[in-house]
Amino acid sequence: MALFKTVRGFAPIIGNDTYLADNTTLIGDVVIGNDCSIWFNTVLRGDVNSIRIGNNVNIQDGTVLHTLYEKSIIEIEDNVSIGHNVTVHGAKICAGALIGMGSVVLDHAVVGEGAIVAAGSVVLSNTVIEPGSLYAGVPAKFVKKVDPEQAKEINQKIASNYKMYASWYV
Repeated sequence: MALFKTVRGFAPIIGNDTYLADNTTLIGDVVIGNDCSIWFNTVLRGDVNSIRIGNNVNIQDGTVLHTLYEKSIIEIEDNVSIGHNVTVHGAKICAGALIGMGSVVLDHAVVGEGAIVAAGSVVLSNTVIEPGSLYAGVPAKFVKKVDPEQAKEINQKIASNYKMYASWYV
């Protein structure tokens, strides 16, 4: 069973039909929407500020979400996929975005709607990634615009697969 910790009077809130792997850790001011999946060894640490996750979001194994005390929050909108071993620290990830495995997204960065952050990238603080863009590298830089339908199809397939995978564990 996932570990829930209340901190500073905040207890995690989980939406309907959301899968939490057995060793997921949810701490403090964390709100997760409906139809999400939060995978093994993932930590959502809302001890110093809030973490808000929309609907149909998958946060894959080994990912860590955290914020800066009184300075940054995390907002992840609907239909987002966050790959294995990602760190999101005080950033906003807009609807339909995909964050590749092993990436780091730092405080006050905004990943636009339908954008893709390539695996292993580092999105520096205050970076704004335009909707429908592919960013890659260390630090992450603009590579190209992505076809909106192709990006949507890729992310919908990942989200659909993760919903199916979660059903195997329930």
